[in-house]
Order: sequence, then C-alpha cells, then structure tokens
Amino acid sequence: MKVTLTNFDKAFENRIRLQIMSVLVANESYDFNSLKELLDVTDGNLASHLKALEKEEYITVNKSFLGRKPNTKYIASDLGVQAFKRHLQELENLIKQQKK
Repeated sequence: MKVTLTNFDKAFENRIRLQIMSVLVANESYDFNSLKELLDVTDGNLASHLKALEKEEYITVNKSFLGRKPNTKYIASDLGVQAFKRHLQELENLIKQQKK
C-alpha cells in the first residue's frame, strides 16, 4: 500500500516546532523563558523556530512588561491549532496504515 502524506505540514517537521505547538495547543499561552526552559534550547534556537511558526501565522505574539521586565507570550492561533490537529491526524493515519 502506498503511503501518502498529503496533510503533513512542513512547519511541524522539526522536533522543536512540534514541541512548541504541543505546548501552545495544550496551554492558553506560554512565555519565552518558560518555553526555553521546558524545551531545553538556546535563546537563538527557540527564537528562530518561533519566528518560523509566526511567519506561518500559526502563533501570535504578545509583548508586554511585568514591572520593568519585558515579557513575551506566545499563543497558538486558530489557524495553527487546525494545522497542528491535521498534522497529528495524518501521523495517526500513517501509523494505522503500517499495521498489517
């Protein structure tokens, strides 16, 4: 049987972006430092993956200040949640296709 991956989203091929979206879909929002700590990545690495998801309009960014400290929060957009769910469904379909 030929396996088709028509609903795989290239934005989620990277492990870090997949983890970011998992966190954001499961939570209302997440701030930069908490994401960095949770995913155990560098500032630059996290920033580049967040930028890629933002470019796809899969996440939104809210910048504010807590006292004098800048605070950047990320939220999964409706488009991002839909794309992520389609991607997960495609992964499930792929697994099911492998069963004999």
